[in-house]
Amino acid sequence: MFNRRQMLFGAAGAMALTAAPRALAQGTAPQAEQRLNTMLEAFYQEALDARPELVTRLGLDTGARAAAKSQLSPASAEAMARDRARTADQLARLETLPREELTGLAAVNYDAVHYGLATRAASNRLFAYGGDGPGSPYVLSQLNGAYQDVPDFLGSQHVIETRADAEAYLARLEAFATVLDQETELARAEAAMGVIPPDFVIERALTQMNGLKTAPADSPLVTSVAERARARGLEGDFAAAASAIYTDKVAPALDRQIALLSSWAPQAVHEAGCWRLPDGEAFYEHSLRASTTTTLSAEEVHQLGLEQARELSARAEVILQAQGYTQGSVGERIAALFKDPQYHYPNTDAGKVELIESLNVMTEAMAKRLPDYFGTLPQAPVEVRRVPSFIEAGAPGGYYNQPTLDGSRPGIFWINLRDTAENPTWTLPTLTYHEALPGHHMQLALQQEADLPMIRRATFISAYGEGWALYAEELAKEMGVYEDNPLGELGYLQAALFRAARLVVDTGLHAKRWSREQAIETMSSIDGSPISSSTTEIERYAVWPAQACSYMVGKLTWLRLRDKARQALGPRFDMAAFHDAGLLSGAMPLTVLEAVIDNHIAARRA
Repeated sequence: MFNRRQMLFGAAGAMALTAAPRALAQGTAPQAEQRLNTMLEAFYQEALDARPELVTRLGLDTGARAAAKSQLSPASAEAMARDRARTADQLARLETLPREELTGLAAVNYDAVHYGLATRAASNRLFAYGGDGPGSPYVLSQLNGAYQDVPDFLGSQHVIETRADAEAYLARLEAFATVLDQETELARAEAAMGVIPPDFVIERALTQMNGLKTAPADSPLVTSVAERARARGLEGDFAAAASAIYTDKVAPALDRQIALLSSWAPQAVHEAGCWRLPDGEAFYEHSLRASTTTTLSAEEVHQLGLEQARELSARAEVILQAQGYTQGSVGERIAALFKDPQYHYPNTDAGKVELIESLNVMTEAMAKRLPDYFGTLPQAPVEVRRVPSFIEAGAPGGYYNQPTLDGSRPGIFWINLRDTAENPTWTLPTLTYHEALPGHHMQLALQQEADLPMIRRATFISAYGEGWALYAEELAKEMGVYEDNPLGELGYLQAALFRAARLVVDTGLHAKRWSREQAIETMSSIDGSPISSSTTEIERYAVWPAQACSYMVGKLTWLRLRDKARQALGPRFDMAAFHDAGLLSGAMPLTVLEAVIDNHIAARRA
């Protein structure tokens, strides 16, 4: 999973988009394109002005933007109103441009940015909750909130090389307390609208919040700056300074947030779906179109999931039979393999270090295969690291952070090792191919290095990006990585079953009004994953409606467009050229991707 919090537009919504660009009168393109590029650069600078965390993630918090390193994005109602107003203003400005005068990549740039802005603006018009654009309906949950994001951000993204960097960390730590209180008030206001998370979400969030509360000397918020400053030989007692901020400001603000969630617990309901929220059915319909960038209905997505599950189960059956696993359903046999200790790394610090090392070796081996399948390769390296232990309870099984623009930090695949039994050895190759190479790192590093407006280099669209990462799992199989590893191939099929199950259970929760328990049982029955893993996943879908549907819909679109190009071009089809055409144009809605591949086909035919 790509960490949506680090990029622009995140999981956005679907609007009607243009198809292939129109023909253009000679001489008009440069002027229209120049106006577009100027406007997109302005949008990008406005985003940096509003989001200091993005400035840091991109490695731009120096020089003229050094002040950003001491700041966090505000989370007040006023800040939210400014975000929504900026979205509406940027959309209005963009729509003053003559779209019909744009062709080629300029048209793709317009359509992709218009899509993100129009989707967010539509969401803002339709719903009073949910932030700026479609996403989670809840300000606070086990996945949402500064309490969840900021400690990880400060520990993994805020670089400390100088005394000024360490002082900027302290300023951000103080700002963290302010943001906590702002989110508490936002959440209180949304609760007054009837937007309160389910009881199990409150319970999980409270567990994590209370876990963040420790003695200052044990808090990663304190030890991170103290240890890194000491390692750099920086003068000053940063441990004492951070401890004082933590004790006097952060801990009390966290207590106030805990008190609010605790006050909700007696009245919270157990229903998991967003259908129970104000305009909840419409919220899910909009979110589904947003995540898939299609007009598929919930019922169509549900049936697609069931169809994929049947097909993939049949393929898994063949491997299971050949390996001597013959008793029980496919899901039951996969579940038994998950539990088999011979496939588990020791659940110790040493075992977890060994696991990480094996994945880095796997990634290096995959990198050597890439030139046969891609014309352009990313310059930025990628590493595998462990999810920080203090957020692992509610964090996904794996996610990716993109590299900085200046190359000072590589792309990072973070794997959750709260329990190594959740990651048997036969599942690890596919997870690594999804998150690192040829998955998220390939797509996002190439996008960041491509000749695109900066706002497009920093944009993520779930159906495109998660669809690519899931397509990359299929591509790895086609490369022959499982020729001598049938259980590894089963891991690839189980991962695909997992994404098929998502279509079934996400629509089940939010459109068919399934219970949390029914969704958990259904997911484990389809993909064989442990109940603990299915529980984490279902609780994720409960607070992030429809996003999980983007993976399989996106993958099937990438595969369909590849087949389309192969059939249209015959001997002229080139896999590397197809991949370059789809990746170097950056993230885009699937309808725009189709237009890009159509143009690629026409160019190869010429």
